Amino acid sequence: MAGVIDFKDEKEVKQFLDNLGVEYSFQCHSENDSEGCQRLADYFEGVKKNYESAAQVLKHNCEKNGHGESCYKLGAYHVTGKGGMTKCLQTAYSCFMRSCHTDGKKARDACHNVGLLAHDGRLSEGGAPDLAVARQYYEKACGAGFAASCFNLSALFIEGNAKGMPPDMKQAAKYAERACELGHVWGCANASRMYRLGEGTEKDEKKAEQLKNRAKELHGLKKESQAGE
Repeated sequence: MAGVIDFKDEKEVKQFLDNLGVEYSFQCHSENDSEGCQRLADYFEGVKKNYESAAQVLKHNCEKNGHGESCYKLGAYHVTGKGGMTKCLQTAYSCFMRSCHTDGKKARDACHNVGLLAHDGRLSEGGAPDLAVARQYYEKACGAGFAASCFNLSALFIEGNAKGMPPDMKQAAKYAERACELGHVWGCANASRMYRLGEGTEKDEKKAEQLKNRAKELHGLKKESQAGE
């Protein structure tokens, strides 16, 4: 059948991949198609293992086209210094922030990373966390269904902070349970404990047991997944 690739034929596969690279390059540089640029960056990264070229395409597509996924990946490159990018958390933060405020498929991941960097404290000169910003972006990511942000919000409300964010166990319980609903094992464990002790919610042994069992189930699924890797 015409057009069908024989993936057992190395030469045919190589030609196919080379043609893909040409096509994506044309889409990006000649048609100024931001999705084509993202495909080209993914091609350089995943097929060619040419991280320097991938980084340059990501930089162009983020800065010139405002492409959310490219901004997210560029931020990740700046975290580690991958592809010759300057290793700089401030620059990474700016990239994640830009990605967060798009409707791209990596937006919620980017919002979570903004929250993490604000929470971490390494962005400020004194190393102090900015919990107001962390809370804002964790809430944004949690609202979009990102389990780790819901769990981190719960932790924030358990700990509180002397600078205007007192502990709030009711909010902590709410976000722990939401994290559990989204499949976060420690969210389930914490929510179970809160229902058992009546912290932030009324005591409910039955609910506590259900959440504990869900935590065990998720833990078991995670171990199975890791064993199969």
